[in-house]
Amino acid sequence: MTDALELDALWEDFHRVVNMTSAELAAWLRMRDADEETEPLPENAGTPTGQHVLSILQKRRTDLTEDDIRVMRKVVDTVTAQTDPEGEPAAEGTPEDTRRRHRLMTLGHDPLKA
Repeated sequence: MTDALELDALWEDFHRVVNMTSAELAAWLRMRDADEETEPLPENAGTPTGQHVLSILQKRRTDLTEDDIRVMRKVVDTVTAQTDPEGEPAAEGTPEDTRRRHRLMTLGHDPLKA
């Protein structure tokens, strides 16, 4: 198990990079999976990682599992690697910017959110 100081730092990093609320993330996951003919049940919408992030957002730190900690590390590493260290772009300019934003939003990070 992760020691308390390491877990505290991870908790802070996770909540720093995941800048969407659980309601915003849940709505995004549902919208992302909806199409003209079908829409998954709300609890089945989104990627497994996106669903896990949503689950973590609804937990207390003391209720985290080893799997939660693994996903939190993955999300922090992924978001950190895909964001500009100077700050996020002010607006979407290219289709790749849009795809990048949508990938990050699936993890709970909206680059356009201050």
